[in-house]
Amino acid sequence: MASEATGVAGLAERYARALFDLADENRALDQIAADLRGMRSMLAASGDLRRLIRSPILDREAQGKAIAAIGQQAQLAPLTRNFLGLLAKNRRLFALPEMIDAFLGNLAARRGEVTAQVISATPLTEQQSAALTEALRKSAGAKLAIDQRIDPSLLGGLVVRLGSRMIDASLKSKLNRLQLAMKGVR
Repeated sequence: MASEATGVAGLAERYARALFDLADENRALDQIAADLRGMRSMLAASGDLRRLIRSPILDREAQGKAIAAIGQQAQLAPLTRNFLGLLAKNRRLFALPEMIDAFLGNLAARRGEVTAQVISATPLTEQQSAALTEALRKSAGAKLAIDQRIDPSLLGGLVVRLGSRMIDASLKSKLNRLQLAMKGVR
């Protein structure tokens, strides 16, 4: 028996599916995916933008004007701007990060790609990124899409998630393990 997704995840999946279908119909999947990756980067970089999409105090009109200005400034495709406007009108901007993930997940599934999430303390160089992509492609045995994110709290190293596997080679986790080991030495 299939159950329908509920909560924010279900809401995000429905909106992402609708955007995906429209983008596919307009042959704009790559453009919309690029816009959404850009929005995800903006959300990660700006606390003010995160507060804007989550604020219950701002009304629909204020959120709509703000998100329209951001879309215009970022030169997002008209379909992406209309989608963001609809989210503001329906008071659904709070679920935008989950919608972005769902859209990109649908795109990867359509293309038969496996998505690997790579979190690093600093941006990877092109050479590092290429070497990591090749190693992950060999491990996955399939086409690979890499979702790179930056988390300065890692201090150094990487955290890689590929399917159900996770490799945590970050300096932060190594220091935490060392701290736990030192507690037992006293």
